[in-house]
Amino acid sequence: MALGWARYLGHTHLHIPVGEVGRRSGQIEKQWSAMNTAPQPDWNPRADEVERAPIATGDHLREQCPVAYSELLGWSLFRHEEVTRVLHDHVRFSSVVSRHVAVPNGMDPPEHTAYRSAIEPYFSARRVDAFEPLCQSIVVQLMQDLGHADMVELMAAWALPFAVQVQCAFLGWPTALHAPLAQWTRQNHQATLAQDRRALTALAQQFEAMVAEVLQQRRQDGVAPGHDVTASLMHEKVQGRLLTVAEIASILRNWTVGEISTIAAAIGVVAHYLAQHTDVQQLVRTQPAVLPDAIEEMLRLYGPLLANRRVTTRAVEIGGRTIGAGERISLNWVAANRDGRVFTDPQSLRLDRDASANLLYGAGIHVCPGAPLARMELRVAVQALLDGTTDIDRMALRPPTSAVYPASGFATLPLHITFPLQPVAHQR
Repeated sequence: MALGWARYLGHTHLHIPVGEVGRRSGQIEKQWSAMNTAPQPDWNPRADEVERAPIATGDHLREQCPVAYSELLGWSLFRHEEVTRVLHDHVRFSSVVSRHVAVPNGMDPPEHTAYRSAIEPYFSARRVDAFEPLCQSIVVQLMQDLGHADMVELMAAWALPFAVQVQCAFLGWPTALHAPLAQWTRQNHQATLAQDRRALTALAQQFEAMVAEVLQQRRQDGVAPGHDVTASLMHEKVQGRLLTVAEIASILRNWTVGEISTIAAAIGVVAHYLAQHTDVQQLVRTQPAVLPDAIEEMLRLYGPLLANRRVTTRAVEIGGRTIGAGERISLNWVAANRDGRVFTDPQSLRLDRDASANLLYGAGIHVCPGAPLARMELRVAVQALLDGTTDIDRMALRPPTSAVYPASGFATLPLHITFPLQPVAHQR
């Protein structure tokens, strides 16, 4: 979510290949292009019925065709066992999925290890705790901005603004970047949806230019290294040298795509679930201590991201199918997290569930480093939404619209919100 979850979306570009990562990516692409024939597709991720019901589709394929080929995604894995195997085997399943290097999510060891060690301290318990008061002040203001509107389109009015503002606050970026960053996020999603590589490259360059401008302003202002995350990254070293502007931009783009897209999507998923299940909403209102576990379960059931990518480095057999070297692998998080082989009564929300098998934040060497930050931000956001209202309800005449792959959750989410002292009677 925050930070690291960007590896699930689109292409993150660093324009100059870095060492062995660039060479290995080229080798994988040659292996891929050398394949003579592709399998017959088992499914089409862009079919209307799939886009209307992506989670139900994942559930069906997990049981009927757990390793399925499509022209769009390559080989998709839907069972928890196979997804977990890939996550823990970076030798056979590489994260170098593009000719453009993503730092560090699109790297394998040893490059990944060096960069990962450099960024992990940015999500320590001390940093997360220190950031929480500012995060709370942001949601308080956003609740005030809602006023007492009877209907709220939560994604545009609350979820996306929250995600943009907390990301800028975490990075130490000025409020003037709120609107440009929100616009950039929308354009990046559209380009990813369209698989428009030229647009994605242009957007990556645009983001890098934005970062370069922020860094230049930091230098002019003489900002100290510990002032904020961005200032600290300017002085961060990997393998004895300072990070380049391109590397900082790649790191921040990974964090930003993950933060804004998935935090907003996760808020929508949770709010929709609470609006649908008044008993759970009442429970978390009266027993706020259970809210963190409830959020984890809601997001296990209806994850804010559908897939993560890998590339095979050699021929492998998985799930009863043989996959050649250099082929694309797509890991379906939501289907794996609803696998009844691992989770008892998988389609029910259970607060007593052992969450250790939950792949919400990944697993293995690429497990999301920003998971503590994401959990805090979601807890603060949802708690503020609960504290500032007396009821969150669906609008029968205005159903939500689902997000389209590679996103998950909702594109729009109209909700009826009842505020304190607001008359309860209303029409839908």
